[in-house]
Amino acid sequence: MEYIFIIIGAIFVNNIVLAQFLGICPYIGVSGKVSTSVGMSGAVMFVMTLATIVTYLIFNFILIPLDITYLQTISYILVIASLVQMVEIILKKVSPALYQALGIFLPLMTTNCAILGVAILTVQNEYNLLQGVVFAIANAIGFGLAIILFAGIREQLDLVDVPKGMKGAPAALVVAGIMALAFMGFAGLV
Repeated sequence: MEYIFIIIGAIFVNNIVLAQFLGICPYIGVSGKVSTSVGMSGAVMFVMTLATIVTYLIFNFILIPLDITYLQTISYILVIASLVQMVEIILKKVSPALYQALGIFLPLMTTNCAILGVAILTVQNEYNLLQGVVFAIANAIGFGLAIILFAGIREQLDLVDVPKGMKGAPAALVVAGIMALAFMGFAGLV
């Protein structure tokens, strides 16, 4: 039952993008097309899950025993940067089209605060490794849900007549705000 609470809480109640406002850069930048958003969601899920596993192990088996927990953030950033570099190399070989579509946002995943935030929240919430992995996957699903829904709405906005002053970023920000309000309706669920 505890895992169900973690999953529902991470996806809907405390959505990493819409409730905690982490990962806004790729949320706004990559959400122009649904296909690109799906690719970014997959990459974030892979990196977020691996980063959570590796950072959990580093924190519990290196930083705590050596009493150097103050190096948590810098060590996490190094782990995430390495994992993103690995994903970039893999995508370049496996799916060059997705690699091109993600463009500059793939290297920016290195500094995606959603990935770093989940790794830090795993430690702050005192999750064990399995709970941390479930938490990371659920947050990645929540990130994917938010970015894919947002991309679908943005694609529809491109097809309708929007006032000149609201085209582009202003309309996108209004939609993002409305989506955040909609997700606030899940508050109290868990």
